[in-house]
Amino acid sequence: MPQTMKTDPAHRFPPPSGQGAQRLVWLDSLRLTAGISMVGLHASADMHGLPFAEATAEERFWPMMLRALFYCARTELFIMISIFLLMMSLEKRPRNYQRTMVEQGRRLLIPFLFWTVFYSLFSLIKAWHLGYLATALDQLSTPAEWLERLVLGSAKYHMHFIPTLFGILLFYPVFRCAVKRPWLLSAAIVGLTFKWTMERWAYPAFWGTAELPYIIRAIKIVGYLGYGLAAAALAGMWMRHAQQFIATVQRPVFTILLLSAMALISVKIHTILGVIATGQWVFDDRAGYWADFLMPIVLLALCMTLASRKWPQCLSRWAPYSLGIYLCHPIFMDLAEMLLVPEMTPLAQVIAKLTITIPLTLGLVRFLDKNRALGWTVGLGPLPSLAIPKHALRQG
Repeated sequence: MPQTMKTDPAHRFPPPSGQGAQRLVWLDSLRLTAGISMVGLHASADMHGLPFAEATAEERFWPMMLRALFYCARTELFIMISIFLLMMSLEKRPRNYQRTMVEQGRRLLIPFLFWTVFYSLFSLIKAWHLGYLATALDQLSTPAEWLERLVLGSAKYHMHFIPTLFGILLFYPVFRCAVKRPWLLSAAIVGLTFKWTMERWAYPAFWGTAELPYIIRAIKIVGYLGYGLAAAALAGMWMRHAQQFIATVQRPVFTILLLSAMALISVKIHTILGVIATGQWVFDDRAGYWADFLMPIVLLALCMTLASRKWPQCLSRWAPYSLGIYLCHPIFMDLAEMLLVPEMTPLAQVIAKLTITIPLTLGLVRFLDKNRALGWTVGLGPLPSLAIPKHALRQG
């Protein structure tokens, strides 16, 4: 996430249970889970991003079931956690709109520019391996392609998250209205309804046009304002009522949320069974849509109810790497896919990609964290200084 270990309010805010060493470890666990889940999500498809269409239904079964599990903690959970932390940070350290957005821009957009250029060049390796290098090189010489990469984050399949998050954060003053209005948690329903409805209008109306990706992204940002309000409402409940909640209604609320999560997972499994049977992604399942997009809210609220439990402290040490995991894992995912052999079953491919990608990604992010000159690329260090040393000016 954009916050670092030193500035992250999750490590400063007084814990509801009075356990200073364990403050918001539950939130750290969600951050780390979201990062690892995105690796699993991308590993559970073939190198073309498809559900192993050439395999049999039996061979697709376990990879797709794993995907249904990984998809519980999706990029929308990242977005909610980011806004949750921002609301807490603003409560702790108030600042104006300009200063807040400059901070978010430095944390998000400058690393985004670095990784956009990096993946635009790095992807040429996979393009060469799969035989479409000429097409990939042609794209790099197209201004419209670069505009899309810089505005929509299309340089790599995961990069869309950063410009989307920044677009949502532009509306953070609206989210602050929800901090003292818990009922605005329901705004997520309105936002997701808007997204479902407008996307089904936009795709047929603009199919095949250059404007379609931008229209879809605008719809997504507007729809996800509901997530922002929901995250702010949960942050407000946490900041104002955590002690009282844990002492009174923790257990019944936990039970309700757990049953809700189980119901959503059952719907997700029903949807993924269709993918297993056909070898094609399902885009028009309304029940599956709601199960997918409500799960981040339920998961965040569910972990809130468990905040007073003992969480492993190591989660707080690894949680700051979550953004780095998200940003860096495609490097090793691509390399792992190039090492796969056609004879491997889909499940063997998934296991191989996870085995290669997760430890190497963690190693790279840790290396970047320890390197003062590069830590900023994964949100874990100060931006490089462009100041010219005085002695160099005198020599000039």
